[in-house]
Amino acid sequence: MLQVIEGQGRGAAPPSLNAGLAARWLEAFLRDEICERRSIGRAVVGLSGGVDSAVTAFLCARALGPENVHAIRMPYAASNPSSLSDARSVVEALGIVERTIEITAAVDGYLQFEPDADARRRGNVMARVRMLILFDQSAKLDALPVGTGNKTERLLGYFTWHADDTPPVNPLGDLFKTQVWELARYLGVPQALVDKAPSADLEADQTDEGDLGITYARADAILAQSLVGYSDAQLIERGFAADDVRLVRRRVEGTHWKRHLPTTAMLTNTAINEFYLRPVDF
Repeated sequence: MLQVIEGQGRGAAPPSLNAGLAARWLEAFLRDEICERRSIGRAVVGLSGGVDSAVTAFLCARALGPENVHAIRMPYAASNPSSLSDARSVVEALGIVERTIEITAAVDGYLQFEPDADARRRGNVMARVRMLILFDQSAKLDALPVGTGNKTERLLGYFTWHADDTPPVNPLGDLFKTQVWELARYLGVPQALVDKAPSADLEADQTDEGDLGITYARADAILAQSLVGYSDAQLIERGFAADDVRLVRRRVEGTHWKRHLPTTAMLTNTAINEFYLRPVDF
């Protein structure tokens, strides 16, 4: 399904994807996790207007039927209006159920007590309010929240802990960002969403790649080869820019804690997630 493409230098290719096979596998995964294992027939997806949430909505619609997919648009006052219209294009393409819930009052209700909060803190508050809404809507609709975070963001720590990565099921979590774009083209996601610069949409002109300091293509190529065992020195020998390798390594190692459940202080030999595991948890 995944193939790491060998290459040299900044032009080294990120891993490719058999998009058709991946789509069929992920549809089966969603049906199994949502319908079979949990006996739930519906999904709730936070539809941001970006390609990740669009691909997730497309996969859920194919797996569960569009009538069983609830897309929640959650704009903040500073959100780009195009995000709403791009999300709307996904709803129209799929025929899924939609609802728009404005989060400005909820976010500002707290931030009025923290007027000096910087953009990072404000963004984290927005992300956590959105996840609160998704989980409450899931209880209302008897639906399961489905995550939209990709592997690149998860490895680089480019997400809000206990927000973006909180949903119990995530079909994109093992796909690099460049693979999500491949899958989006295969699924027929509206071209405007595939072509637009990825952005958390927290400030005007903000982009993911600007925040990260590296393009997704370069990051994915480095991540894919480092995950199969190449050291930093070997990656540099293979032609990757030393600054890019160091940046990626620093972000991966510095955000390791975000990819784990909270650390439990062990007082017994039955500490949950440390010792108390069912066979399926190993």
